[in-house]
Amino acid sequence: MRQLLPNSSLLHLISRLAFVPLCLILASCSTSTPVQKQIRKAPTITEVYKIGVGDQLEINVWRNEELSGTVPVRPDGMISTPLAGDVIAAGLTAEQLASNITEILATYLKTPKVTVIVSNPGSTDFQRRVRITGAVNSPQSIAFRDGMTVLDLVLLAEGPNDYAALSRAKLYRRTGSGVEVYDINLDDLLNRGKLEANYPLQPSDQITVPERRF
Repeated sequence: MRQLLPNSSLLHLISRLAFVPLCLILASCSTSTPVQKQIRKAPTITEVYKIGVGDQLEINVWRNEELSGTVPVRPDGMISTPLAGDVIAAGLTAEQLASNITEILATYLKTPKVTVIVSNPGSTDFQRRVRITGAVNSPQSIAFRDGMTVLDLVLLAEGPNDYAALSRAKLYRRTGSGVEVYDINLDDLLNRGKLEANYPLQPSDQITVPERRF
């Protein structure tokens, strides 16, 4: 015959068995909190794109292919569309322009449905371009690319010319409070290898290299 456990041992075993589910419950609770913390909110859109001169727009009028098509935004900020005629587009969002065209077409069609898509935002490229002018061998106006620096732009301009005042170059940057001006010592950057002046560029930055005073 198997020997029965003493009362004290039996009670100890029962308490240990009861402790196991409690540990599992506590473990599941402790792991749920970090999982919830991993959930991240989607980034919010802080600015709605506004149509600009040079953009290509795709106008779609539901069930009216003859009124649909791709149109450019002219230098005067207008677009030309069938039936609706000339419509101001620059400075509006795609939704606002679609609403305006819908309102015009409503005088000719029954419940028109219009959508506008910016198929080629050409004006964005122009606004984001970085430029270098003045005493350089090849002044440049090029599309901004992430990671560009002052040195990149100077090299693309084939370097300063023989008349450049290297220590008096300027970087002009548009900010929310106006245009900020930064000194750039190209002599230190190009001839002495000092990278302190090799500022990272931002969209619409402009570098000007003046000529020496004779």
